[in-house]
This record gives sequence, structure tokens and C-alpha cells, in this order.
Amino acid sequence: MSKQASPEVCFRTSIGGQALIEGILMRGPEKQAIAVRRPDGGIELKEEALTLIKERYPVLGLPFVRGSVTFLDSMVRGVKALMFSAQFYPEDGEETAEPSKFERWLEKKLGSEAVEQFVIYVAAALGVAFSVGLFILLPALLFGLLQDVIPSFFVRNLIEGGVRIALFLLYLALVSQQSDMKRVFSYHGAEHKTIYCYEMGLPLTVENVRTQPRHHPRCGTSFLFVVMVIAILIFSVVRVRNVLLQLLLKLLLLPVVVGITFEINRYMGAHDNLLSRMCTAPGLWMQNFTTNEPDDSMIECAIAAMERVIPERAGQDAW
Repeated sequence: MSKQASPEVCFRTSIGGQALIEGILMRGPEKQAIAVRRPDGGIELKEEALTLIKERYPVLGLPFVRGSVTFLDSMVRGVKALMFSAQFYPEDGEETAEPSKFERWLEKKLGSEAVEQFVIYVAAALGVAFSVGLFILLPALLFGLLQDVIPSFFVRNLIEGGVRIALFLLYLALVSQQSDMKRVFSYHGAEHKTIYCYEMGLPLTVENVRTQPRHHPRCGTSFLFVVMVIAILIFSVVRVRNVLLQLLLKLLLLPVVVGITFEINRYMGAHDNLLSRMCTAPGLWMQNFTTNEPDDSMIECAIAAMERVIPERAGQDAW
């Protein structure tokens, strides 16, 4: 699993994406587009103008605040896009399954569109809760209970951070071996290659995209790794013996961790020097788990989504 060398790009774009079920989500400065490969071989496209919450509430766009807002917004939009792509590939028996009493009650009380929004927000909340519970709270709880065994707070915090990173790597390694996820991660590779091709200033063709690296320094995988490293530093201020209070304080500090990480990633993404290469190297290595080489049909989906989010005014999407 060797890492490909990063090419010399013409500029760095803020356009990013997400792999879906047999498809790609691309998000630009003004709109996002979803391209899904249908079972009949065609490509289903969906475009949506972006209305950012910071436009209504400018305070949410301030440095160190915008990180958490952007992360949550991306989670909700990502879940919505996943649900859109999943409808083309229902599980066996899903199409004929009768809605439950709870589903019928919700639809009667709220309406079908409100129910869909409800499901999206619940799914996003569960995704955040799972990640926070497994990678943040579980290690914190385990090492909080070992205060008498490991009395040094510094050593305990350092080991806790190491266990957190090890859990994350183990999770990625296990998920990457699932057959369904291998295809999703191939679409992830197609997303990266297409963005690289665009940043190189080359025409977006399958031939040009195919030769680009599948590892990209501004990937969400890198962001999550930096979150865990920054958490080791920020959580070092929590020096209380009560385990439940420790967990509560670390939860309260999570927006600070995400906000700082977001600003670091913005800086690193805009610069190419020894420091930025050192900081992005672990995230690039981790993409060996989360990206695979795509086939041409996957690249076609990525190109279709990318072409629809490139802004008309050149440079508007500069990082």
C-alpha cells in the first residue's frame, strides 16, 4: 500500500466530495451535485444550490467557530446524499416492506417531507454519537478508571490518545475489508483523482483522471486524524479526578478541538512546505485504507458531479 507522490497542482480548490453508494457527491462554493450510477448503467444527477447558515448568521463563519458548523453541515448533507444514492440499490425485500406503525404515525403527524428530514437529522446525530462514543468517550472512560493504576496525568492522557488513534486505525482496517465498502472506497479514489485533475488544469476526461493519485492532502480522513492529535493536547487541560466530570468536560471541549483542527487544515491545505507535508503525511498514509483505485465508470460519475459544481467565475473556488 504505497503512497503515490502528490503532483504539482496549478491551484488548490475548495471543492470537496464524498463517496456514496455507487456514486459521488461533489460540493463547490455555490452548489453541490450528486452523480449515481443507476442499475441500468445510466448516471442519475441531482444538483442543489448551497445556502450556508453563516450567510444568515455571520458569527458562525468566524475562525474557530466555523469548524464545528461546517462539520455538522457536511454530516447532514452527506447523510442526505447517501439516502438519495441508496434508493437506487434497495436491500432484498426493502421495496415491498410495509412501513412500521411508528413510520405511519410520523408521516401522518409531520408529512412525508418532514419525516425524511427527521430521519436525516437522526442518522447524522447517530453517526456523530457513534464516533464520539467509540473514539473519544470510550478511551476516556477506560483511562479515567485507571487513575490509581496510572497516577501520572500526563502519561495517562498520552496513552489514552494513542489508544484512540489505534482504535481509529483498527476501525478503518476492518471497514476497508468489507466488500461493499471496497466499492465505496473506490468511488472515494475517483473523487480524489478527479479533484487532482481539475487542480492540475487538465481537461476532465477519463484518461486524464485515471493517471492522477488517489491520495489527497485535504481529505476528510486526514481531518479526523488531526482531530485526534489535537484532542490529546486540548484534553490535557482536564485535570479532575471525577470520571463523569472528565467525560462531560471532554464533550464540552470537542467543538474547540474541531474548530482548531479546521483552521489547521485550512492553513496546511493552502501551503506546501516541510511543515505542511509532515502534518499531512499520516492522513495520506491512512487513505490507503479509505481509497481504492476506481474503474472508468466510477471516474465518469466523479467527472459528471465535478463539472456541475465548478463555478463560472475562475478562481471563486480557490482554497
